[in-house]
Amino acid sequence: MLNKQQLTWFKELTQIDGVSGHEHEVARYLEKEYGKYTDEIIRDNLGSIAGVKRSKKENAPKVLVLGHMDEIGFLVKDITETGVLKIHAVGGWFSQTLLAHRIRLTNRHGQKFAGTIGSIPPHMLTPAERSKPMTIDQMIVDVGAKNKDAVLAMGIQIGDMVVVQGDFVELDAGNRLLAKAFDNRYGCVMGLDLFEQLKDVELDFDLYIGASVQEEVGLRGAQTLSQMINPDFAIILDCSPANDALDQSALGKLGDGVLIRVMDGSMIANKEILYHFVDTCEKYDIDHQYYYSNGGTDAGIVHKVHDGVKTLTCCVCARNIHTSSSILDVHDYLSAQKGIVKFLTETVWGDVLA
Repeated sequence: MLNKQQLTWFKELTQIDGVSGHEHEVARYLEKEYGKYTDEIIRDNLGSIAGVKRSKKENAPKVLVLGHMDEIGFLVKDITETGVLKIHAVGGWFSQTLLAHRIRLTNRHGQKFAGTIGSIPPHMLTPAERSKPMTIDQMIVDVGAKNKDAVLAMGIQIGDMVVVQGDFVELDAGNRLLAKAFDNRYGCVMGLDLFEQLKDVELDFDLYIGASVQEEVGLRGAQTLSQMINPDFAIILDCSPANDALDQSALGKLGDGVLIRVMDGSMIANKEILYHFVDTCEKYDIDHQYYYSNGGTDAGIVHKVHDGVKTLTCCVCARNIHTSSSILDVHDYLSAQKGIVKFLTETVWGDVLA
């Protein structure tokens, strides 16, 4: 089970809205929380952020633990004369998950407006129209405005952020969690948790724990932040698709532990590092599962920074990612947390970085 602080972080971070390019509310929250553990906080010019825990050792190596703070969502693309909004997708959406869902729009002043993605009743559609999925460019967002002037009077304009609402709910007596944005507020929570777990531990390396912006649209913040830090080693935190709802033999199973991500669309794992993490999990009886993916994480950029960075991904899986209703297993989170802490505190860094 999660403790009270972990549960609070999950509840609060998943409910902050932060579409790629609009992550400032998430960044402000993380800055406040990082400040409880360190006085040294760095930022890049895109909005990524990291807190630093310095080693007392001279010339200590730099280890970066990085999640991303952005979530998928939409931007207002047009305001019609009838007072509804057209939207532009930010990140990977499957259009069939969207119709009639409630949304939350944030304008440039930080004001929030409720609304819904409009849906045409089936009895008003022809048989041919019913047989075709509606595409995002055909959808509208309705915030209850009577006309365009009413929308403008709300302070809503082109480019404003729209997020599909996904409340935080505990399932199965708290063993599983339902919410939007586990991809990748998981990584944001884990970063804070690592600061808490290591706050009284003297480390042999300078630890940078951070969150990048714009991962969902091209790993952009990971590039600028890691170029600033120039780490010797990196651990990337992200949330990957679970595929087990109907197939228990599928890759990515809820409750089977942290993912051993062997290869994805953006990185082939360093096998020595990967095996070392597997050995750590086996030594401490930490549940883990092997994983391959056609997608990618911030590791795809970080491992190529400067002359190359040895990089490990420590992901968990969730069902229904890239929707407003993803489901995460608490056991997987705790397995990842224990594995990362043991890896960080027991690794002989001279050997790993040689």
